[in-house]
Amino acid sequence: MESNPTPKKYEYLADDPNVKVLPIMLSVIIGAFFAILNETLLNIALTTLMKEFSITLPTVQWMATGFMLVMGIVIPVSALMLQWFTTRQLFLGTMIVFTIGTTISAAAPTFSILLVGRLIQAIGTGLLMPIIFNVFLLIYPPHKRGKIMGIVGLVIMFAPAIGPTLSGVIVEYLGWRYLFILVIPFSIFSILFAYKYLVNVSEVTKPKIDVLSIVYSTIGFGSIIYGFSAVGQSDAGFSSPNVIFTLFAGVLGIILFSLRQFKLAEPVIDLRVFKYPMYTHAVIMFVIIIMTMFASEIILPIYMQGPLALSAATAGLILLPGSLLNGAMSPFMGSLFDKYGPRVLMVPATIVLSIAMFILSRLNLETPLWIIILSYILLMLSVSAIMMPAETNGLNQLPKRLYPHGTAVMTTLQPVAGAIGVSVFISIMNARQLSYLKNANNPTDAKTLDLAMLAGVELVYLITFIISLFAIVLSFVVYRATPIEDK
Repeated sequence: MESNPTPKKYEYLADDPNVKVLPIMLSVIIGAFFAILNETLLNIALTTLMKEFSITLPTVQWMATGFMLVMGIVIPVSALMLQWFTTRQLFLGTMIVFTIGTTISAAAPTFSILLVGRLIQAIGTGLLMPIIFNVFLLIYPPHKRGKIMGIVGLVIMFAPAIGPTLSGVIVEYLGWRYLFILVIPFSIFSILFAYKYLVNVSEVTKPKIDVLSIVYSTIGFGSIIYGFSAVGQSDAGFSSPNVIFTLFAGVLGIILFSLRQFKLAEPVIDLRVFKYPMYTHAVIMFVIIIMTMFASEIILPIYMQGPLALSAATAGLILLPGSLLNGAMSPFMGSLFDKYGPRVLMVPATIVLSIAMFILSRLNLETPLWIIILSYILLMLSVSAIMMPAETNGLNQLPKRLYPHGTAVMTTLQPVAGAIGVSVFISIMNARQLSYLKNANNPTDAKTLDLAMLAGVELVYLITFIISLFAIVLSFVVYRATPIEDK
């Protein structure tokens, strides 16, 4: 069934008593959970894969870099695809592509075939998030979206939170192939469930496809993600000719893409979404939070496994309570958003975020583990009260015709902001380490090396603390967005 069953008098499916929206929600959430889980499921297995296929670290890192690269290429065209295909067609097609990639990866006899399977998975994962956001925006009226988007936040945060823990157990007791094998039956179930229950909720308009825009988008976003990801793979860092050229190509591609969108009657991504102030506000807050989260998820484990000499498993368990609490609190924060609006949540949450960043900027070799656990819990609680409410509030201000474009911009920024955050903060930390060791009396001493790394960690968190102060200022100017109808 491809036609939209909604009677004309009902603007949103959730208001129609004859339509059961729960099966539609479950259809997309089940698929999204396992696709997003797969993003972090492989992180712990990289060392195992290096031994299995006799490959180097820069080679195996393509499992992560390539994944983000493909997502950065396919997400920008999601707005176009959401207008060319029905919800049902697009979701089923996306999940089938993801399942094919998972199956190829599970059976891969060589690393090159494993990488191909992983990149096919990335195509499916990259398209799923825009589909989910667009479906929920069209099903639920603005005053009910906070709680629903909170549930989406639970899926987005809970899946990657348990990914490393599950991965460690599966790799140790079953082997790395089961990271893919165990996902296949759930992917197939999601496809069958969606085939039975998922109906179309969007309008198929089939806008003209501008090939040049897609070329610019691919070069721009692909080069930016690759360039920043390549920073850590070169001793020269940002001064590497490869990095400089790639980032220049990326910036040029994005500029050409952006300029072209304003000239087209039917743009691939309509950048006029930025004329809505609360949407622009949400995008800025979103980028701040993504970069802050990535800094903590990368830098904290380095600090714990370096100067504190903790095992990878222990470091993962220390971060787990904060990640799980973030997911659990997302629906609750969404309900508060529906009732009280964004400012009541964001003002205290950004202050708590700044407190957490300040505490982490004061880390030392004697810092008790409970302080790290508490700081991370405060960080992730504040994230749950900022990210999804800000995103929902921003999207609420857009007219319906811009929903696909608004979701495409935000989901495109996730891998871009992540790649930028990781490379910039790692580069800052490394530069501070080298500066410390250069001035040290005994730069090869073990304790001096630990202190050098600690100096780098402190500087990163001092910078994120300063960025978080800007988030506090933004939280005071936010207001509940008024939906603007299509003209």
